[in-house]
Amino acid sequence: MVIDPAARAVDGESVRIAKDVLCAGASSVKIALPDSAEEVARVLSHRGRRRPVVLGDDRSLLMAVRALHHERALGDAPLALVPIGPRSSLARALGVPIQVLPAARAVLDGTDRELDLLVDDSGGIVLGNLRIDSDGHGHPAHWWSVHRDPDRDPNRDLNRGAERNADRDGSGERGEAPKGWWRSPGGWTARSLVRTLNMPAPSHAHGPRHGHGHAPRQRLRIEADGVVLVDLDHPVHEVSFRTVDPGLIEVRVDHPDSPEPLCVRAATVTVSGRDFRYRADSALAGPVRTRTWTVQPGAWRLTVPRT
Repeated sequence: MVIDPAARAVDGESVRIAKDVLCAGASSVKIALPDSAEEVARVLSHRGRRRPVVLGDDRSLLMAVRALHHERALGDAPLALVPIGPRSSLARALGVPIQVLPAARAVLDGTDRELDLLVDDSGGIVLGNLRIDSDGHGHPAHWWSVHRDPDRDPNRDLNRGAERNADRDGSGERGEAPKGWWRSPGGWTARSLVRTLNMPAPSHAHGPRHGHGHAPRQRLRIEADGVVLVDLDHPVHEVSFRTVDPGLIEVRVDHPDSPEPLCVRAATVTVSGRDFRYRADSALAGPVRTRTWTVQPGAWRLTVPRT
């Protein structure tokens, strides 16, 4: 049991309750009180066959996942979390109860949920959402939750229509894309939308268009599985993506001159630009000139309540 010092300082009573429940329900418990990320990594590397349980908030969960990923031991055993602290939105999105008692009980009698991991070319990881907004500061994402309603997908009807056309012309999932579409691992995507995003911005008689409350200032080159979605000659409002089943990254590009966002799925996404920043799981990273993210399917397991 790894107890974050911030959790002890913020809510010592919740820590005590969680410890009592877990110690009463488990045959053997070893308690560790690390004071740094290095100590967390050292404790986890000496856990033996014990299942790691973290008492802390989203930051504590990310610290543990990073340590296990760096050790190449992330898939060895499921990880459990009892959220204690001010930042627990990621835990909630992943299916962990926010209340201490239900979360502690789920550690004892819950089920293991297999999850994908988003890994970048510098060794960084993303468990939930990643966002690059128009000013390059990567403000917290609001568009996605881990369980997004597919009926709200703005390209749902376009993709379904392409699939029907593919069936009619015999191309199907394994054939060539129907005219006007290209295929990513997640299905068909409209070429017309990609062309729209790469068209020169139209001139405006009354000055530049101000979408989302301010003029777009972020110029990025975005590639999904080698296909250029947006190039540097055209600004975007923001880029958001997350992992989706099975083993794909879902990418959304909001563009000031397109009536609807472009949504595609791919196994690898590369973003290039001039010193851009991004926010991954609420943590700001960068600035960087280029970054590539790749999904690792089923890379880790998290204990959640049984349904």
